[in-house]
Amino acid sequence: MNKIPVDVEVEVRRDGEQIPKAVIWSDGRRFAISRVVYHGMSSSNEYEGIRYTVIIGSAEKYLYRTGSQWYVEAVP
Repeated sequence: MNKIPVDVEVEVRRDGEQIPKAVIWSDGRRFAISRVVYHGMSSSNEYEGIRYTVIIGSAEKYLYRTGSQWYVEAVP
């Protein structure tokens, strides 16, 4: 997977759960996340860390977190 690091606005709940609220690209563009559909650990070797399935606009996208690093997959 070709990773592109991004900044993410995150809500941190009392129990430590992190909920992404927006993705911010290096050029400053900000995309609000309207909903987190699913998040979970990898069950295979397809990616590391936690994968979030999120809704941005009308599109379903994947957002990844490994430790404190957030990234998206480059689209060829």
